[in-house]
Amino acid sequence: MTQACGQCKLSPFSFARGPEMRRLPCVRSTFLLVAVALAAGSCRSAGPVVPAATAPAALPKGQPNIILLLTDDLDLAGIEHMPALKSLFTQQGTTFTNAFVTTSVCCPSRATFLTGQYVHNHGVLDNRYPLGGFRKFLESGKEQSTIATWMQSAGYRTGLIGKYMNQYPQKVKNPTHVPPGWNEWQGVFFPENYYEYQVNENGKVVYYGAEEADYLTDVLRQKTATFIGQKASDPRPFFLYLAPFSPHAPARPAPRHDEELPGVRAPRPPSFNEEDVSDKPAWVKNLPPMTDDKIAETDNWHRKRVQNMLAVDEMLADIVARLKAAGELDNTYIVFTSDNGFQLGAHRMDHGKGDAYEESIRVPLLVRGPGVPAGAKVDAIVLNIDVAPTIADLAGARAADFVDGRSFVPFLRGARPKAWRKDFLVEHWVDETDDGIGIPGYVALRTTDHLYVEYPTSNERELYDLKKDPYELQSLHQSAPASLQKKLAGRLAALKDCRAASCRD
Repeated sequence: MTQACGQCKLSPFSFARGPEMRRLPCVRSTFLLVAVALAAGSCRSAGPVVPAATAPAALPKGQPNIILLLTDDLDLAGIEHMPALKSLFTQQGTTFTNAFVTTSVCCPSRATFLTGQYVHNHGVLDNRYPLGGFRKFLESGKEQSTIATWMQSAGYRTGLIGKYMNQYPQKVKNPTHVPPGWNEWQGVFFPENYYEYQVNENGKVVYYGAEEADYLTDVLRQKTATFIGQKASDPRPFFLYLAPFSPHAPARPAPRHDEELPGVRAPRPPSFNEEDVSDKPAWVKNLPPMTDDKIAETDNWHRKRVQNMLAVDEMLADIVARLKAAGELDNTYIVFTSDNGFQLGAHRMDHGKGDAYEESIRVPLLVRGPGVPAGAKVDAIVLNIDVAPTIADLAGARAADFVDGRSFVPFLRGARPKAWRKDFLVEHWVDETDDGIGIPGYVALRTTDHLYVEYPTSNERELYDLKKDPYELQSLHQSAPASLQKKLAGRLAALKDCRAASCRD
């Protein structure tokens, strides 16, 4: 058994090499056939904003099963080539078209998914200790009350399969640490990779090598199948936190997919390789225009990412098929989302996240399950702080009083609450990100109409009218009416120190 290696830094374009991988045998293609077969049997056009075009399915009988599938660094463009997601979730579930994270950095966002709190309240400010990382979450006592403990207290069999937090379980005395609240623990050690990695399997460290069968997404898929299969011998409802590493760098596709999607290139919004950044803060002005070689590199990077997600798409199809075979599909909610978005050339950012622009804070969010309108789209602002209280609400569990988010269950019943948020806080605490782009700390207010950003260190600001300028090409911080700027700054000041109920106002 090998020891977990120390923290490493990879260029997002330096794909893990390892041994040469040959094509997988044809038997692996059955996963894709499952997705295609299921898609063929469930085609219907996307519906309008709630209420849905089709009648909701029956509500669950008793406590439902719940699966949260949390991807890593998945942007909206990354789901365009996922046929199972489209047929089984877009067409058979509800899509939230304005889903965001409040901090677009991996570990802070994952702590938010577990606690339902803004970063300034749970305190995991970064991916690395001492400001963040797994050890910060552990030492601050946050593991004692999470969605896992709430669900377990409500009678659920709980499981985590995949990525927990950055740097898990480094720099702690017990490398086989299993956090409270988890009945089944299959936590991947940091640094995660698609081959040659370690997993804490319920207190036993197991090493996986470089064989085709060791491909991480496929291993997690098989572990998920085992977890679902245990329902036959355990009558309790289950909650599964399933966290594949995909499509995080090095975004290595499964060998069976390494020739797929030829010609796919990164999106080309008007902000791609933005020509005039004179209105932007200094950290953006310092980014050079992307050269032809850098653009080609970004296109290749995007293609690798969408190829990488094909194995996750097969995982989704396999989960739905196994739930159906077990007679549990009609009593199971599946939530599909990501810990943050990703930059692929907007505003000259050839890769990365951490900024407050749309590409980094906006994430996919799709839900299917009993009572969820099929083919519906919800345009309300929904956040990662809402996911934990929503899961607790679905389960009949009691969320902690410290939660900053709100349950969005009404939207899953085809209804719209009389009062719902029209703005939210975006935070970034650390001057450097894993991607090497020096993004200063900032606080921002994202409303239905505007993005307003303050950089305390440099006293810089940004202000965009998202209705007229959805691609954030021209900051209005020097020309917008003073009354508007005062209003946005005042609301931002209130949110950046909010706690619990005051965050939900």
